[in-house]
Amino acid sequence: MPDASGGGRAERRGPDRLPKFGDRRRISVGLLGGSFNPAHAGHRHIAELARRRLGLDQVWLMVSPGNVLKPLAGMAPLSDRVAGATAIADGRRILATAIEAELGTRYTVDTMRELRRRFPRVRFVWIMGADLLAQLPRWRRWRAIVRELPFAVLPRPGQTRGALAGQAARYLRFGRRPAHEAPVLARARAGWVFLPVAENAASATEIRRRAETGAVS
Repeated sequence: MPDASGGGRAERRGPDRLPKFGDRRRISVGLLGGSFNPAHAGHRHIAELARRRLGLDQVWLMVSPGNVLKPLAGMAPLSDRVAGATAIADGRRILATAIEAELGTRYTVDTMRELRRRFPRVRFVWIMGADLLAQLPRWRRWRAIVRELPFAVLPRPGQTRGALAGQAARYLRFGRRPAHEAPVLARARAGWVFLPVAENAASATEIRRRAETGAVS
């Protein structure tokens, strides 16, 4: 498990230090998790749109120490990925953190419960792209996650239609709220919305491919 501090530049910039009021005030926080390998404009785009449409106080870019569904080959060190996420965050409304490494959790269901224990007054909303909605049935105890945490789904180029017709969306069809009810999601115990917002085509996979081949825009 990588060091919780993130090391290097990430340690000096302190991305893991979430606001001190996070465990005192009743705020609403969106959780946007991922490898951020690397972080890019699409992540910032999603975070900004979700924060506004859901009426959130903050969005946390949770940089995963390691995704069990992704290969280790080509995965940059945690410190580099945290530094990249910190660079696209604003340090106030959008924050970068490697808190999963500090908590020692590998699965979302465990991270969710640890965050609620640590921040009992925070109202969390999980934010994901449509590609993750399609993958959700492969996640450990995914039904427990969606029973205990409201979430919002944003479109992903070429994947949205299939995800909204997939296994997870069918299972959760009765918990889906219309998009105009997005601002109440943070006050709900569970349920989800699909936000039909403008897509951003940025892809970490494509960025890595272009870097490896030396391609330019």
